[in-house]
Amino acid sequence: MKHIYILLFSLTILSCGNKEAQTEAGSQETHDDDISVTIAQFKSEQMEFGILAKRAFNQTVTTTGYIDVPPQNKASVSSFVGGFIKNTPLLIGDIVKKGQLLVTLENTEFIEIQQNYLEVAEKLSYLKSEYKRQQTLFNENISSQKNFLKAESTYKSALAHYNGLKQKLKMLNLDPTVIEQGNISETINLYAPISGSITKVNVSNGTYVSAANEILEIVNLDHVHLELSVFEKDILTIKKDQIINFKVPEASQETFQAEVHLVGTTVDQINRTIKIHGHIEDDEHTNFVTGMFIEAAIIIDSNDRLALPKAAVTELNDDYYALVLESQNDTGYVFERIKLEIGDQTEDYIEILNSDLIKGKQLLTKGTYMLIKGEGGGHSH
Repeated sequence: MKHIYILLFSLTILSCGNKEAQTEAGSQETHDDDISVTIAQFKSEQMEFGILAKRAFNQTVTTTGYIDVPPQNKASVSSFVGGFIKNTPLLIGDIVKKGQLLVTLENTEFIEIQQNYLEVAEKLSYLKSEYKRQQTLFNENISSQKNFLKAESTYKSALAHYNGLKQKLKMLNLDPTVIEQGNISETINLYAPISGSITKVNVSNGTYVSAANEILEIVNLDHVHLELSVFEKDILTIKKDQIINFKVPEASQETFQAEVHLVGTTVDQINRTIKIHGHIEDDEHTNFVTGMFIEAAIIIDSNDRLALPKAAVTELNDDYYALVLESQNDTGYVFERIKLEIGDQTEDYIEILNSDLIKGKQLLTKGTYMLIKGEGGGHSH
């Protein structure tokens, strides 16, 4: 009988011990949405923490266009008369200063113009003297009015011819004073009308160019700007001084900034667009080239909203999640997976509509995708 009591007492103690163990085990149970990460894993995967914060969400009008310069910053170099290229030492990309020699042309026609000028200049002196003489004789009633008018007409006609040739020589960069001293040149020089870079060279030595041919083009890049085309339906939202964010997709993924400077006042009847002229910020430190294609977004409105970086939000089965820090110790971190309601998105951020769930909490902003996708919707202890 004594042995039976001892056995029953032992079973009672064992039963109580099992219950206590079950209770202790239950207190260590984690949530199904918890994900554990060791400190070593956190560092090796270069994970990062962050918090929910206000970010600017912009309402924009997207458009395209190109880099250009003002009309006064672009010059086409040509000759007023035809000729053969004798010397053109410049290449595309060369920098030139205003007044610098660009091209030398030669042609026998240049000689003929100078000869005609000398002949008219010589005759003009005699015709002027004859005109003055006839005027005096007419005033003294010695010569007839007919002779005076004839002398006057001949002189003024020659004077007009002389002045015309003189201006033509100046346009050809030939000095009439030098020519009147008997120095005739078979060549003419063309000089840079503006400072800038050579962007076109359409000739080589020996090439014949007519007055209609463009020989060189010079572009001054001291002030480049944007030429954008905005559709008619958006034009009433565009105002002076609005910010323009733009990219040159073929050259760089960097985003540059400009501002609306002028809004066009006429609509292109073919594509129903209006021209927008934008000034580029810090254009002195950029290497834009005229004609570059750009993609732009004009900011017409902006407001702040609570958002997370896109890297902090992961899509899984058409739902969106973030990982909130639940606890940490010497060995690692425990994150809780929180389902999010998202709103608008920018290039870098996502608006969070149910922000109260994560406001003020530490979140994983880098490495979220790997952990959530790795869990596949499951959990880790």
